Amino acid sequence: MAQKIRRPIKLTNEDRIALETISNSRTESASKVQRAKILIDYSSGMSIAGITKKYNTNRPLIERSIDKALEYGPKQALNDLPRIGRPLQITDDAKSWVLSIACKKPTDLGLAAETWTYSALASYIKNNCEKNGYPKLRNTGKSFLNKILSKSNIKPHKVSYYLEKRDPDFEVKMASVLHIYKEVALINDKNICALKHTTVSYDEKPGIQAIKNIAAQLQPVPQKYSTISRDYEYKRLGTLSLLASIDLHTGIITPLVCERHRSREFVMFLKKLDTQYPKDWKIRVILDNHSAHISKETRAYLKTHPERFEFIFTPKHGSWLNMIEMFFSKIARGFLRQIRVETKDELKNRIYLGIEEINQEPVIFRWKYKLDEISLN
Repeated sequence: MAQKIRRPIKLTNEDRIALETISNSRTESASKVQRAKILIDYSSGMSIAGITKKYNTNRPLIERSIDKALEYGPKQALNDLPRIGRPLQITDDAKSWVLSIACKKPTDLGLAAETWTYSALASYIKNNCEKNGYPKLRNTGKSFLNKILSKSNIKPHKVSYYLEKRDPDFEVKMASVLHIYKEVALINDKNICALKHTTVSYDEKPGIQAIKNIAAQLQPVPQKYSTISRDYEYKRLGTLSLLASIDLHTGIITPLVCERHRSREFVMFLKKLDTQYPKDWKIRVILDNHSAHISKETRAYLKTHPERFEFIFTPKHGSWLNMIEMFFSKIARGFLRQIRVETKDELKNRIYLGIEEINQEPVIFRWKYKLDEISLN
């Protein structure tokens, strides 16, 4: 594209003196000083490319200064031209309307989405602003939305989760569990061995997947392959459930791996737990409110072993109070991580093997949350 040919600027003596005075001034704004120097150089015959290089700036800035001088005169070119009008002002009412829309579900406004995206919100505002009395919002874009929403700390495109306390006796039940933990801690600290009872923390970890590699797994090779290599494809063989308890005094894990975790499997676990301790001991079990723990089958078994077991239930949606969850987290990050097997039986055997290895160096978990608030008096 051919460049625009500009006329030379012819300065009068008065104009030149005024421009030179401003170009050497220490009180005028930097933009005025620069424009004065540009006009002096251009009127002296220097090219636009030369001026651009001399002041290490961009060509459009030089061209704008020269064009203004040719249109309005050298002195007028030193100042910014007045704006066409006031910048668009968005009222507080309009911003409040935008926020009210952002805080509603799109489905409540006849849309399919559950949450907003910036594009969808901007589109809705542009399409509905005029009939709601805010015509100045018809050019709403994502940048404008971001400014309004950020100022009010609204993020309608994000979802955070909370846990509602649906158990009206949550605090009472939590105190009962913490009371047990306090008692266990004192027994462990004083190394009391004469008591004829134990306390275990029990839960199920369902859905442990048995995953089989289709292609061979390649191990690392020094100086050649730094990581284990696996084919992207794999085969799902099904899942297993781990029923487990941890003795809060010894740290020993008692596991039972089953296909499912119904009442039948829970009774099987209780029978296994029954064989772990002397017959004259009481076994206190901290567990959640799963239906299998209070089923007819479970209660029928407990009747055949009176005073052998004592159940301490965590509050509803309070399974985080159960210390066995720490163990489940540990094995999920440990031997279960990235596990691959040929059969479900292999997965079952490796779970037992992994827990056997852990039991060789048992860890006694200690509960700390709110424990100082609990008194045994």
